[in-house]
Amino acid sequence: MASPEPKGLVPFTRESLEFMKQHTAKKHSEEQRDLTPNTDLEVGKELPFAYGNLPQGMVLEPLEDVDPYYKNKNTFMVLNKSRTIFRFNATWCTFSPFSSTRRTTIKILVHPFFRLFILISVLIDCIFMSMTEMPKWGPVLQNTLLGIYTFEILIKLIARGIWVEPFYFFGDPWNWLDFSVTLFEHITRYLPLYFIPIFRISRNLRILKIIPLNQGLRSFVGILIHCLKKLTGVITLTLFFLSIFSLIGMGLFMGNLKHKCLRWPQENETATLHNKTGNPYYIRETENFYYLEGENSALLCGNRTDAGQCPEGYVCVKAGTNPDYGFTNFDTFGWALLAMFRLMTQDYPEALYHQILYASGKVYMIFFVVISFWFAFYIASLFLGILAMSCEEEKLKTKTRKVEPKFQQTLKELQERNEAAETNATQIEMKKRSPTSIITSLNMLDDATAAIRHEEELKKSRKRCPSCWYRCTKTFLIWNCSPCWLKLKEFIHMIIMDPFTDLVLAICIILNICFLALDCYPMSEETKNVLSIGNLICVGIFTAEMILKIIAMHPYGYFQVGWNIFDSLIVFHGLAEFYLANIHGMAPFRTFRVLRIFKLVKYWPTFKILMQILNDSLVALKDLVLLLLTFTFFSAVVGLKLFGMSYKEGVCNIDKDCRLPRWHMQDFFHSYLNVFRILCGEWIETLWDCFKVAGQFSCIPFYMMVILIGNLLIIYLFLALVSSFSSYKAATTEEDDEAKNLQRAVAKIQKGINYVLSKILCKNQNVSKETMDNVNDVYVKENISDHTLSELSNTQEFLKDKEKSSGTEKNTLTENESQSLIPSPSVSETVPIASGESDIENLDNKEIQSKSGDGSSKEKVKQSSSSECSTVDIAISEEEEMVYDHEKPKHLKNGYRQRSSPGQFSRVSRKGKIWQNIRKTCCKIVENSCFKCFIGVVTLLSTGALAFEDIYIDQRKTIKILLEYADMIFTYIFILEMLLKWMAYGFKAYFTNGWYKLDFMVVIVFCLSLIGKSREELKPLISIKFLRALRVLSQFERMKVVVRALIKTTLPTLNVFLVCFMIWLAFSILGVHLFAGTFYECIDPTSGERFPIAEVMNKSQCESLVFNESMPWENAKLNFDNVGNGFLSLLQVATFNGWITIMNSAVDSIGVNRQPNFEDNIYMYCYFINFVIIGLFLPLSMLIGFIIANFNKHKIKQGGSNIFITVKQKKQSRALRRLLCEDSQKTLRRPGNKCQGFIFDLVTNDIFNAIIMVLICFQAITIMIQSDEQSQKMDAALCWINLVLIILYTGECVLKLIALQCSYFTIGWNIFDFMVVIFSVTELFLPMMVGYYLVSPSIVELIRMSRIIHILRPGKGPKVFHDLLLPLILSLPALLNISLLIFLVMFIYAIFGMYNFAYVKKEAGINDVSNFETFGSSMLCLFQVTVFAGWDGMLNAIFNSKWSDCDPDKINPGTQVRGDCGNPSVGIIYFVSYILISWLIIVNMYIVVVMEFLNIASKKKAKTLSEDDFRKFFQIWEQFDPDKTQYIDSSMLSDFAAALDPPLFMAKPNKGQLVAMDLPMAAGDRIHCLDILLALTKRVMGKDVRMEKIISEMESGFVLANPFKITYEPITTTLKRKQEAVSATIIQRAYKSYRLRQNDKNTSDIHMIDEDKEVQANTENAYFDKAEEKSTIQSQI
Repeated sequence: MASPEPKGLVPFTRESLEFMKQHTAKKHSEEQRDLTPNTDLEVGKELPFAYGNLPQGMVLEPLEDVDPYYKNKNTFMVLNKSRTIFRFNATWCTFSPFSSTRRTTIKILVHPFFRLFILISVLIDCIFMSMTEMPKWGPVLQNTLLGIYTFEILIKLIARGIWVEPFYFFGDPWNWLDFSVTLFEHITRYLPLYFIPIFRISRNLRILKIIPLNQGLRSFVGILIHCLKKLTGVITLTLFFLSIFSLIGMGLFMGNLKHKCLRWPQENETATLHNKTGNPYYIRETENFYYLEGENSALLCGNRTDAGQCPEGYVCVKAGTNPDYGFTNFDTFGWALLAMFRLMTQDYPEALYHQILYASGKVYMIFFVVISFWFAFYIASLFLGILAMSCEEEKLKTKTRKVEPKFQQTLKELQERNEAAETNATQIEMKKRSPTSIITSLNMLDDATAAIRHEEELKKSRKRCPSCWYRCTKTFLIWNCSPCWLKLKEFIHMIIMDPFTDLVLAICIILNICFLALDCYPMSEETKNVLSIGNLICVGIFTAEMILKIIAMHPYGYFQVGWNIFDSLIVFHGLAEFYLANIHGMAPFRTFRVLRIFKLVKYWPTFKILMQILNDSLVALKDLVLLLLTFTFFSAVVGLKLFGMSYKEGVCNIDKDCRLPRWHMQDFFHSYLNVFRILCGEWIETLWDCFKVAGQFSCIPFYMMVILIGNLLIIYLFLALVSSFSSYKAATTEEDDEAKNLQRAVAKIQKGINYVLSKILCKNQNVSKETMDNVNDVYVKENISDHTLSELSNTQEFLKDKEKSSGTEKNTLTENESQSLIPSPSVSETVPIASGESDIENLDNKEIQSKSGDGSSKEKVKQSSSSECSTVDIAISEEEEMVYDHEKPKHLKNGYRQRSSPGQFSRVSRKGKIWQNIRKTCCKIVENSCFKCFIGVVTLLSTGALAFEDIYIDQRKTIKILLEYADMIFTYIFILEMLLKWMAYGFKAYFTNGWYKLDFMVVIVFCLSLIGKSREELKPLISIKFLRALRVLSQFERMKVVVRALIKTTLPTLNVFLVCFMIWLAFSILGVHLFAGTFYECIDPTSGERFPIAEVMNKSQCESLVFNESMPWENAKLNFDNVGNGFLSLLQVATFNGWITIMNSAVDSIGVNRQPNFEDNIYMYCYFINFVIIGLFLPLSMLIGFIIANFNKHKIKQGGSNIFITVKQKKQSRALRRLLCEDSQKTLRRPGNKCQGFIFDLVTNDIFNAIIMVLICFQAITIMIQSDEQSQKMDAALCWINLVLIILYTGECVLKLIALQCSYFTIGWNIFDFMVVIFSVTELFLPMMVGYYLVSPSIVELIRMSRIIHILRPGKGPKVFHDLLLPLILSLPALLNISLLIFLVMFIYAIFGMYNFAYVKKEAGINDVSNFETFGSSMLCLFQVTVFAGWDGMLNAIFNSKWSDCDPDKINPGTQVRGDCGNPSVGIIYFVSYILISWLIIVNMYIVVVMEFLNIASKKKAKTLSEDDFRKFFQIWEQFDPDKTQYIDSSMLSDFAAALDPPLFMAKPNKGQLVAMDLPMAAGDRIHCLDILLALTKRVMGKDVRMEKIISEMESGFVLANPFKITYEPITTTLKRKQEAVSATIIQRAYKSYRLRQNDKNTSDIHMIDEDKEVQANTENAYFDKAEEKSTIQSQI
């Protein structure tokens, strides 16, 4: 609602208060109820300037509230000097507004200095909170600060009053927090309650006081609280599924993680087993368990065949404690819930995978796959979707939040006055300077006006500078000395601004970057000298550039440009580096060389645009960033105060040497690092340490607070940045002069090269022109088969057209080839026979005449060569036409330049017909659906056969022989298919299709693999067999669609990828400068640990040790010795795999050839923190933002449909939408029998269903309270409870069977319940017969508990659950297609891993569970890499390539392969490429679900209609029109409109609105359904631009759906009928009054007659009757 015109500020007086009280006593009118607070007049905002200047007498004084909303709220406002608005209440529990005491406190409270004073006090308090040891004067400062806070509370209490309504002290939650903290602090000063945790950290809550002191922080907190409200449904769904999966985990894995390999004695086995296992002390002994080398936990085992097996001499028993100090298990619901939460956040999941698979079996990997998909993907997508929706809403509010209309008018008037004044000043100035200025044009006047505005803006911005500064600037920084100097300046300006100068500078920058990237360790002296000379040359060039630009632009003009300032800093750094090179300790000064990389930004528009967007986004989100930093600081301080003392006292519980671990909270810096690590997603290991020193009940709340709130802030910030990048539009940007100069220079070079080439090729062109006339006749003859007679009748025009298009044919073909992987559907499905491949020289006249009739068709059709194998002409696409036009000139190059004799012509004609028939046959074969299906099956078989070639293939002779024969058969089949397609389509058409090129490459792979088997020296060719699986891409349309979509979304972002690469390059170079050669250490070979620095200080002392000759000085496998290793290390940091090891090496490093020491260089953590923020978080938001932008762009091009699904799937998706929107509950007929009817009413009652749900939940609770090794009494109690539940479930099933009879089995949910009851009853009697061997009782319990999914049943459970599951169901087709592609990628990489890493030594991440020995194990490894879990350990094992780490001559039993060494280069390429490919695919999966969620949400908010709304309309129509006449009586229209579902729904009374719709009426006062639907659609859509399109589609769709409907011509409309009724009423009333005057005797009779007529005429409500008596007919309607 628009606010009224702004009035002047009025002081708040006693009369104002009295008037307000009188006004408040009255009831609010409807107008006042509609008022809402003005967003521009909220508390904390500045008063708009539309209210005029603020008089001095009104500053810090009570004023009447200018917002109409608060006129009756008993409030007044106060403004400070900054025009900031404060509101106070005028009544209730406070001093009078006119009290001098309250006025004084108000003046103090609203004064900016008071706010600043409190903020400084809080910041000082924060600094002292972060100190571990307080100074001596610390207590005095704390008392002073406490006094300040107490004084502030007293001031607020007096100024605002003690109450809980708005604008009172306790009406603000932040005041509650402030009051509570101050009260707790007073209590802890006088009472010994410091041991209670809440009192211990109460003072730390003071840090949050920063939030209410900053209006931006406060508003963002409100936004996040609003987001949390929206997230309520997702949080509930997450907790529900966490509980369900925790219960499943308890049922499957309870007690399994205690199974270990125990040493088994050889003598007295039975007695020993009884004695040893019966002794609890023996079971807890750790020395009798089997340990793998380098592991702290005992080896787990299981009793299944696919579980971990014990070595010889050991037996698998349930003994000891659970792994990870007993904190990882499924023995109780609490620990199972913690394990599920760990899997949901994907923190160190590979360790839990391995533990479960060792103890229970590899088959349970399915459990983890489901959990990873459900939690890490879908639930995360829901969180992202809702937060993205909130982010977009906030962004929209910010854009649409405008000044009120009257404010805008006032500002516009001020602007017009300023413009008029500036125009007058311009005219006067021009008249003074030039006598001829009177006749200047209006354009010149506009230019002068703009220039003066610009100058005045500059003057305004420089008002603070004194005038002497400008004089000094003009004298010393603007060099206009002499004419010679000016000529020199112009000459230098011409040189330095030349495009080729910028090109040379850009090349110099690139070379400098290459020199920086070549730095490494160790490095030869020659390389050092080369790099040093290169550095000198580059610095010299940059210095010369700066000097020349200063001369050309003056110092004043040079330093006005930001990039010039940056360039000068680079030059000054380079010069200073030369002078400081020999000074000790200045080596880190070299690290600033990396800034030279960013000199490339001004020549790279994309880089500059991204930096500009990032800068604008961060400025807009500065309050959110500050809020995140505040929360991080608060969490670090709380961790320090809560657990600092615990770490100090309980350190021996963590380390046997009583040494603090690297990650602790004893000081602020380590506490901050711990919080940062938690926010990065790694929290479980530090939580275990916290459990050991402080207990579970204090650690879990702290960690959950940091994880949940911190991730909410980070995700919201991330989505805000992604939204900024995705909404960027390139058309609004302008390139700088440097970038334009670079393009001009490149264009000139290309022009010169083209000119030279044209001169060289000039003779060839002349020759071709001379021979053209001789060729024309042959050309026409050879193409006679491809054109109709009508075309050939105008041969000369045809040739002219060909000559005109010849210049563009090459470009056309090139463009077509580049897009060959993204062809149109027609191109991908049908490849024509190339006309250039045809040998036919003539056709019979009949054939030519049969084609000539198609010349007048609207579409182009394929010629004879393209439709010979079909009886129907196929429409030709643009891309195919380009291929044909390019193929036809091929005849000119093939020597067909001589005319044939008549005899030869006839023989060739007969041969041509035979050849034509052969090609027809081949085309029919390859286009046959059965042939395509056969090739698809063969492709799948050939791909699946690769999975059998594992390390055991030599032991399976039969399978090996079968695979060899199968390879030969597959090869021959694919060669035959290729030959058939060559014959059918021709070489040109075949090799211009990208998918056929892929098939050809696969055929080559088949042939090479067969050749590799024939000769020993060519055996490595066998390893390329994994490429055979690529053929699957070309055989299935779903794969093609996904590949095309991925190319569309990712290829345009290559420039952004390069920008991210440059950022990573800068960090890699910086890492090389900081850590090159410092990760070496001296290792004790006996213990495998590093020597302490007290024993070994450097490399020479290490090499002098006698017993350490085998490995004297060892480098870390991941280091920063060169840029390549730096990139790999940064990739591990970015994926948070192995990053702790890298950071440990960095913070322990001291220098080159020096032994590392524990945390000697601790502040190197800052390097990695900066990389995670700048090198990971920001580039990730850039990439995803631009991928989303491309996704949306191509989605719009396809009409809003998903780009990852096929046309057939789009139809299926629409059908699925209709199916989901149908009523979930089928209509059931009530039985006629009384008894059955009673039972039917009982089982269909909502209360009965609610009781069943309560029983199901109660059963889930009974499983929750179970635990491993529980007492027998608990077992008996649970057994009886289960028996009662089974009886109740059986009774429910019997009752429903009696009531519903056969209809019971027509509902899927009932069938599911019936099966559960059968399983439950069977579980009661099965143990009596066969025991518990077949099915475990826990499994049956889980089956019985599975009925809890009834909560998700549409119409039964919460509607929010159904709304949240809807995006998943609707995006399932796209997810299935993308999943197929990622499975294919995993398959290919699994096969490649089996060929290359099957025999790698088992250590680190490669073990008995995760390895590349078999296909299943390889897929398990790749699944871990897909979720970025544990790939660092696998790569670490593959790095073993030296004699010291592996044995290259090791004999592997059952195979001829020797050695267990890895190949580091292949391993790096393998893992890095897979991570990048899988990341791109998974990101698009997230985008699909999130966009579907946003699409559903936007449709709900937008005024639009969907197919579901129309379908529901016709469903309700059937109830009012059972005979399907398509018409209803007008009297039923009101009831029908009230029976519709929103948004078409019209609540009663609705007759007036329906009449106003002017609906056409047929004979008998009937209205057609389409007319009603169109009218309701117009009402909902309003003036939407899409309305006409929707209405036309509705009309055409209705006509198609009802082609035989009987139409009736409308005779009137509802509006006309209403007019007729009103007119009749008026006439009758006039006639009535006339009869009353004429015949007083018959008044009563006439009155009765008129009343009857009035009832017949007026069929609507009385509202129109009363209104029509007062005005004319038109105004009444």
